[in-house]
Amino acid sequence: MRTAPTILHLDMDAFFASAEQASKPSLRGKAVVVGGLGPRGVVATASYEARVFGVHSAMPMAQARRLAPNAAYLVPRFTLYREVSEQVMGLLGALSPLVEPLSLDEAFVDLEAGEAAWDEASARLAGAKLRADIRAVTGLTGSVGLAASKMLAKIASEQAKPDGLVVIEPGTERALLGPMSVRTLPGVGPATGDHLRRAGITTVDEIAEAGEDELVRLVGKAHGHALYAMALAHDERPVVAERETKSVSVEDTYDVDIHDRMRVGLEVQRLADRCVRRLRDAGLSGRTIVLKVRRYDFSTLTRSETLRGPTDDPGVVREAASRLLEAVDTTGGVRLLGVGVSGLADYTQEDLFAQAQAQAQAQAQAEAEAAAGEAAVLEHPDEEGAEEVTAEQAPPAERRWPAGHDVRHAEYGHGWVQGSGLGRVTVRFETPYSEPGRVRTFRTDDVALELAEPLPLVRGTVCERRGG
Repeated sequence: MRTAPTILHLDMDAFFASAEQASKPSLRGKAVVVGGLGPRGVVATASYEARVFGVHSAMPMAQARRLAPNAAYLVPRFTLYREVSEQVMGLLGALSPLVEPLSLDEAFVDLEAGEAAWDEASARLAGAKLRADIRAVTGLTGSVGLAASKMLAKIASEQAKPDGLVVIEPGTERALLGPMSVRTLPGVGPATGDHLRRAGITTVDEIAEAGEDELVRLVGKAHGHALYAMALAHDERPVVAERETKSVSVEDTYDVDIHDRMRVGLEVQRLADRCVRRLRDAGLSGRTIVLKVRRYDFSTLTRSETLRGPTDDPGVVREAASRLLEAVDTTGGVRLLGVGVSGLADYTQEDLFAQAQAQAQAQAQAEAEAAAGEAAVLEHPDEEGAEEVTAEQAPPAERRWPAGHDVRHAEYGHGWVQGSGLGRVTVRFETPYSEPGRVRTFRTDDVALELAEPLPLVRGTVCERRGG
């Protein structure tokens, strides 16, 4: 194990929500919730002001609205988040060649490999400079943890939140970990934590006291060995530089085991859709669909099906995942579900059935538009000077205005959507560099209003990279 705290873990503070607050002056210091706003939407990120009311990530959006009815609820703007993430990852890459991104807003860095730090003092200086650089380049804050291992560096960054820096000195790990909850350790989610609690184990010290054999009996061989080692503060995992993606997957762990077979099926469908969104965001497709099921007794089953060619069609992935589920016994309950796609390619061989279905839908839509055009002609057949309305001249579908997304008005300039409905859209006109702006309402079909690209949070940074 290392003798200096040269593993750095960075976690951007309430990343999506903080980016929205930095982008929208009128929301600074106020409760902001980012996520899916539909009936089954969940919270992606909540600002610290919203967390005061009990709102947190992965919470159903309906519950969040009950807890914080006056918060601003916004649809994610991943274009902006990815651009800011690239800026942050660029700063990390300047520190070391060994950067291991975990998500858009989180990464490990091996400072020793980049000769950016070699002892506690130099590591602390590197962490402080990184935080200052992130604020200068992005306008946002990040929390930094420094330790001799990845596990401890992540724990340190959690302690540093928000907008702080914590160093765990080698030799102090066991005393620090001992009184902490078992949930502090990587891989111990709500279900595993509850399983350990029923066995009388609630702290890291109690994991160490239980012994390796007892942990293997409780949670299985692989998990038990790893859990015992982590309780003793042993973590030899290296920081691994980003590799070519071999698979794309998503999974959810449930607080309460799912017993209803229909609910399990619906969860698999939802995970398949999320997996495809990630696949498409990365510009990839894949041939092998993988289903992961962890049952009530911690046994984990993996099933896979390989298609004739790569796909990124959500319908194809959903159908394959559902077929795989049919072969799994979930009678005793399910605590984790996952859907993944491997055998990746940067192109898609269209599924013939899906392609035929799309063509049929397009034909049906064309027929409907033609019928609408004929109806318009028949409605006013004798109006003097009226132009004949054909299918080609049928009015376009009503434009969508997602809450929080950027717009530009020919007269009023840049703004963002506060809300829309009943044929109206409400816009607040302000930029990251202005004072809180005025609100105006328009018809949703106003030709002077159009969707726009996000503005950089700090002047020049993103525009320069775009070449504009």
